[in-house]
Amino acid sequence: MNPTQPQPDVAAEPAIRHRRRPLSPVWLIPLAALLTGAALLWHSGLSVGPEVTISFQTASGLEAGKTTVKYKDVTVGTVTAIGLSEDSHRVQVVVRLNKSAENLARDDTRFWVVRPRIGIGGVTGIDTLLSGAYIGVDKGESSRWEAAFTGLEFPPAIINGMPGSRFVVLADDLGSLDIGSPVYFRRIQVGRVASYQLKNDGQGVSLQVFIDAPYDRFVTPDTRFWNVSGVDLSVGASGFRLRTQSVTSMMAGGMAFATPAPNGQKRPAAAAPAGEYPLFKDQETAMAPPDGPPIAFRLRFERSLHGLSVGAPVEFSSVVIGRVSSIDLDYSPTGYRFPSIVGIEVYPNRLGNVLSKLPKPTTELTQAAAEFARGLVEHGLRAQAVSSNLLSGQLYISLDFVPNAAKVPFDLYARPIMLPTINGGFDRLQEQVASIVGKIDKMPLESIGNRLNDTLGNADKTLRLVNGQTLPEANALLKQLRLTTGTAQALLAEDSPLMVNMGQGLQELVNTLRAVRNLADQLGRHPESLLQGRATDPRVSQGDNTQLPLKGPHP
Repeated sequence: MNPTQPQPDVAAEPAIRHRRRPLSPVWLIPLAALLTGAALLWHSGLSVGPEVTISFQTASGLEAGKTTVKYKDVTVGTVTAIGLSEDSHRVQVVVRLNKSAENLARDDTRFWVVRPRIGIGGVTGIDTLLSGAYIGVDKGESSRWEAAFTGLEFPPAIINGMPGSRFVVLADDLGSLDIGSPVYFRRIQVGRVASYQLKNDGQGVSLQVFIDAPYDRFVTPDTRFWNVSGVDLSVGASGFRLRTQSVTSMMAGGMAFATPAPNGQKRPAAAAPAGEYPLFKDQETAMAPPDGPPIAFRLRFERSLHGLSVGAPVEFSSVVIGRVSSIDLDYSPTGYRFPSIVGIEVYPNRLGNVLSKLPKPTTELTQAAAEFARGLVEHGLRAQAVSSNLLSGQLYISLDFVPNAAKVPFDLYARPIMLPTINGGFDRLQEQVASIVGKIDKMPLESIGNRLNDTLGNADKTLRLVNGQTLPEANALLKQLRLTTGTAQALLAEDSPLMVNMGQGLQELVNTLRAVRNLADQLGRHPESLLQGRATDPRVSQGDNTQLPLKGPHP
C-alpha cells in the first residue's frame, strides 16, 4: 500500500454511523404530565393539614369521606376513616384538617357531633336534617399541639371567645340545675350554667356559671345567687304562697342573682371578682342582711311536737330572729315520759335598731346573753310551739311574755342556755276540748237516751189522742163558733130590727137628756121658777109634747 495515496477516513465513518437523531416532540406530552403531577403533589402537600383522631362513644351520623368538620360554620376538614378502639368500647374517627386549620389541633380544643337535638331549652342542629351531621370545633387556647382528642357527647354551653365572664357558684347539691340552665337578672336571661363538678371533699357541687357581656359587670363582690328552679310553694301563717321565675326555669331549672343595696340606695357596679359565691335556696334568704354569730338556746317540751321541723322559724314579737336547729327526744323516768328537746339558734343582729338600745355586753357574748335572758325570764319570757297554719299543721317557736307567769328557776351557767316553755294556745284549746269530751263521756248518755225514748213514746201517744179526739171536737167547736159569729153579724147589721130599735131608743134618750139639760139651765138661771113658774113659758100638752108653764105651789 502506498503511503502517499490518500487513506479512507476511518474515524469519521463511525461518527457518522452513531450520530443521534433529534428528540421527537411526542415525548413532550408525558414530560408535561409528569411535571403537572409533581406540581399537583407539591401543591397538595402544601394545602393538606395535620391528621387528628377523635374518640366518640358512637359514630351515629358520621360517614368516612362525606362528614365534614366545621369551625364557625366554615369547613376546615373531612372525616377520612372510622374505626373501633383497641378495647372496642369507643369509636375512633380520623379527621384530615385543612392546611389553614392546622392551628385548631391544640391540647384544649373540643370536638362534638352536631346532629338534631330536642331538649327543654329548644331544638338545636335543625340544619343537619338536610345536610347531614358534621363535627363541630371549639378552638382551644393552649399553645401545645395535640393529635388525639376525646369528643364531647353534647355541645358545650360556652364557646371559647364569647364575650362575658365566668363565675363559680357553690351549692349543697345540684338539684334540678343542669348544663345550659339559665341565669336571670331581674327576670332577664343573662347567662347559663357552663359545667358542674363535685367538690374535692365531696361536700357540695361547684358550678361554672357564664354571664354574657355586658351583664357580667352587674356581678360584684356583694352579689347573691339563689335557686329559682321549679315551683316554690310554701305554706305559712299568711296562707299559701307560690313563687317562680319563668316557665323555662320551672322545667329546666335555673338561678338568679342580684346585689343588695344598703338602706335601699343604688350601688354602683364594681369590677367582677374572681371569688366563689354560695347558692341560696330562695330570694328571701339570699337578700337578707348578714345574721352574724348565733346564740344557741335549748327548749324542753313535755309532749311530742308533730309539725315542728328543723329550719322552722323562731319569732319574738312577730319578728323572725332565728331558726330551729335540732329536735331530739329525752327520757323522763317519772311516768315513763319522752319529752322533746328543741335546739334553736337566735341571731341578735335580726333585732335591728333594738340591738343598739340594749345594754352593751361587758363579758363574753354567750355569758352576756345568759344574764340578759335571766332578766327576761323573770319578767315572764316563755317559749311555746305555736301552729302557723291549721291546714298544714306546721309549728314554729314563739318567744313572748306571758302575763302572771309562774316563777321558774334559771341556770345562768347552763350551755346551751335553757329557756322555760309553756303550752301554746292551740294546746290549751286541745286540753279544753279534751276536758269537755271527758265530761261528756262521764254523762249517763244511755240512761238519758232511754228516758228520752220513753218521753218520745208518750208524746207520740198524746199526739195520736189529740189527732183522734181533740182535733175533731175542736173542729166542731170552730164550726159552731163560726155560725154564732154569723148570727151575731146578722143581728148587728145596719138594717136589722135590733139596730133600728136601738137607734130609736138612743134618739129618745138623746131628746130626754136634752130636755133635762134645758131644765137644768132654766133652774140655773131662774131658780125661783121652781116655785113661781114663768108666765111666758109655753105650755106643753101632754098629748102633743107641747111645753106647759110651770106652776109652783100656792102659798
